[in-house]
Amino acid sequence: MTRQFEKPDYEAMLNKTIRVGEALPEEHLARFVVSVVSLLDLESVYGQYGTVGGKAIAPEVLLGLLIYGYASGVFSSRQMERATYERLPFEYVAGGLHPDHDTLANFRKTFLDEIQALFVQVLLVAQAVGVLKVGNISLDGSKIHADASKHKAVSYKRLLAIETQWRAEVHELLSLGESADQGEVVLPGGLVIENELARRQLRLENLAQAKAVLEARAVERYAAEQAEYEAKVRERAEKTKHNKRRPGGKPPVPPEPGPRDKDQYNFTDPDSRVMKNSTDEGFDQHYNAQVAVDQASLVIVSTSLSNHPNDKREAEPTLAALFANLGQVEGAALDNGYFSPATSQACEQRGIEPYIATGREAHHRAWQTFFAQEPEPPPDTATSKVKMAYKLQTAFGREIYRLRKCTVEPVIGIIKEVLGFRQFSLRGVKSAAGEWALVCLAFNFKRLHVLFPQARLA
Repeated sequence: MTRQFEKPDYEAMLNKTIRVGEALPEEHLARFVVSVVSLLDLESVYGQYGTVGGKAIAPEVLLGLLIYGYASGVFSSRQMERATYERLPFEYVAGGLHPDHDTLANFRKTFLDEIQALFVQVLLVAQAVGVLKVGNISLDGSKIHADASKHKAVSYKRLLAIETQWRAEVHELLSLGESADQGEVVLPGGLVIENELARRQLRLENLAQAKAVLEARAVERYAAEQAEYEAKVRERAEKTKHNKRRPGGKPPVPPEPGPRDKDQYNFTDPDSRVMKNSTDEGFDQHYNAQVAVDQASLVIVSTSLSNHPNDKREAEPTLAALFANLGQVEGAALDNGYFSPATSQACEQRGIEPYIATGREAHHRAWQTFFAQEPEPPPDTATSKVKMAYKLQTAFGREIYRLRKCTVEPVIGIIKEVLGFRQFSLRGVKSAAGEWALVCLAFNFKRLHVLFPQARLA
């Protein structure tokens, strides 16, 4: 007996009528994005449009496409434009319109400040619905690749060598031109002295700019390292006074001023810095992106971004970005990369109890570690590091810090692995910070889509 097969009818499929409401059910993310965007106050965006010109696409359409695109792992404006023709959710968010990629890219670049303000509006919507009640937060950061190649960078040592070489070439060309003017030599065919001099002069100007930037960065770095050195010296002095003996280990070494041979300047995105890549232990052009996540709801409540390679100074700007109307944050959990007097001070100034690891936690700890009795409180004369370590050994401190690993770390993992965001499209620290706010806004849309049903926004 011959097996029977069902054959497709492609002609019928081409003539099939599709109802968008059935293809996109009520709980679909695209419909959620449109519903929430309709609740936002876009007056600041509308106010920046000119009073003359042709019909412009409404800002809520462009904003919705950017949010849904980033939430769906589509970050290219060209791909978003194509998706409005080929993918039904994008077509629905666009309301049947098809904004071109230039319009989308210009909107994203022009309204970065407004997008950061809309980030707060969405948090207020979440608070009004009742799914966000800020209590304890967790902070963490991750290195995100800049829109620049490390092969377009030059080290300070190499910069000085190239500068010397090009100055020698300028001198050589000037001497050759003078000899040619006096009839002593004949210039090679096609050689125009003025063009060659202009080309090298432009390169020297670019190198001078790079040199000035590296020297300014060296001054900033020296100030930070000097402050860290003085803090370590004070800590050793406190230990010596408390323990009645000199602490072990080598004493801290004072920093050296001035640029270092391996300091890098990138000509494509000068604001980006060479940082260690946690993925392959290599080094590449990155930005340091930070988030603060509410431990109860896993909603991102504040963001920041810098070009600093470590997290010593990143807590303060992230905490400063917290919106006061969301409520008082009670405690903040941070890993040992943030531990510094400045971080503790930034928390205390805002009435936030800090829970900062003082060192790396060992993996696969014995069960006795989790059921050990709380140690005796340290004396008032103990160092700040000892007091912080004790706080993390209390039952409440262990609970707050334990939640850090299952709140902020998964959020960053979702952004990089699920959304697929691993490289910025915009260049410059200010533009990259705005795009990072857009990324976090898109994540919050996905998270809030899970936390409350569509019907409650109707």
